[in-house]
Amino acid sequence: MATSQENLFDDIYQVVRLIPVGRVTNYGAIAQYLGSRTEARMVGWAMNACHNMPDVPAHRVVNRNGVLSGKHHFGGNVMQERLEEEGVKVENDKVVDFNKLFWNPLTELL
Repeated sequence: MATSQENLFDDIYQVVRLIPVGRVTNYGAIAQYLGSRTEARMVGWAMNACHNMPDVPAHRVVNRNGVLSGKHHFGGNVMQERLEEEGVKVENDKVVDFNKLFWNPLTELL
């Protein structure tokens, strides 16, 4: 169990690294998977802190409605471009077919 923010962020990054190419998840799903010791907002802070970590695909983490809420942290349309390179269609800053593409660590990481 993570005892510091740094360790908690590492746990979050481990989950994010498992999101398959062409799939997306949300902050709350990661928080729920990690249990009551974290919350969706903490996952968001971790995503904001990992932009210098190329092995953490933060672009695959969106809000609960499939909106690219972290887009401004990437600069320009980088988040959308990365998703589209993986075959994820985005319109008006929202993932098209979000429910179909949603990756839930609670069910995928049994």
